[in-house]
Amino acid sequence: MTDDPLAEAGYLDIPPSSGGAAGRGWWDANAADYLAEHGAFLGPADFCWCPEGLRESEAGLLGALEGRRVLEVGAGAAQCSRWLVERGVSVVATDISAGMLEAGSRYDGVTGFTTPLVQADARALPFAEASFDVAFTAFGALPFVPDADRVHASVARVLRPGGRWVFAVTHPIRWAFPDDPGEAGLTATRSYFDRTPYAEIGESGSVLYAEYHRTLGDHVAELRAAGFVLDRLVEPEWPAGHDRTWGGWGPVRGAQLPGTAIFVTHLGR
Repeated sequence: MTDDPLAEAGYLDIPPSSGGAAGRGWWDANAADYLAEHGAFLGPADFCWCPEGLRESEAGLLGALEGRRVLEVGAGAAQCSRWLVERGVSVVATDISAGMLEAGSRYDGVTGFTTPLVQADARALPFAEASFDVAFTAFGALPFVPDADRVHASVARVLRPGGRWVFAVTHPIRWAFPDDPGEAGLTATRSYFDRTPYAEIGESGSVLYAEYHRTLGDHVAELRAAGFVLDRLVEPEWPAGHDRTWGGWGPVRGAQLPGTAIFVTHLGR
């Protein structure tokens, strides 16, 4: 955990530069706690798209990958990429957090597979133009930066013409509701159109954590601006018998409201 105690949390106007820079430090400080809480559900080498438990093995959102070069953006401990490595896919996993990538290296030791790991800001990916066929992220990078358009542009630069870009984010409608997995999370308390970020501020005045809301229209506009074509929008339903809660996700809200939006796109050039 951070040595800067939390002083304030809520929907706050913060400088974009401070909010965008907070992710690296937060994930470095909280990598161990995050994996202790969610690691068993995610597994060391499993491709889970979302808290609803949708797996790539059943969804097939990346398409056929034989002979394809794949990039994971905001990979965390690279569980998804490791699952692909085990299946012979050529993949590179990137994340801004050294702490999460170190955890990924430990998972490599557990599984016996070597996953290529690169520390990188998703807004400035350090790869040559047109060097990948497919890119994806499961809740990585995009929610934690004020300028997600730069992430899309960076991904577009490294994808080959027609390349696929698939990303999962918190369903935008969730931002109108309290982040509570129970009954309290079923009553809207904020405007869906209020884009004020959620932020946590330390006693030093530094932004410790920031997360950004975009409407469905915002996501589509940013994709179009980067040259992507939206092929499919997936809204996973909460499966019967899945009783696990994860933050604001759980069976009570999941039965009534979508919790995840997965955008399946391709580069239209």
